[in-house]
Amino acid sequence: MFSIIIAPKAKKQLLKLEKKEIENILRKLNEIREDPLHFIERLKGLPSWKLRIGDYRAIMNIDTGKKEIYIEKIGHRRDIYTKLS
Repeated sequence: MFSIIIAPKAKKQLLKLEKKEIENILRKLNEIREDPLHFIERLKGLPSWKLRIGDYRAIMNIDTGKKEIYIEKIGHRRDIYTKLS
């Protein structure tokens, strides 16, 4: 089982959302802990991965050796990708 680490920046982005959206995102993150590679997709040209959660996306890195999922960013799909670099 993978542990989930949410970066301070991602936590700040998460807390700006409505309560219902926060609950959906946290529930989905908890669901992928068993086998995250089954649910996520690699971002083209970047070492990061994305998880689709309705209209929202979680951008993350995975360390399979340590069994950690590091959440870098959380945001709406319309603008999450423009903030990546």
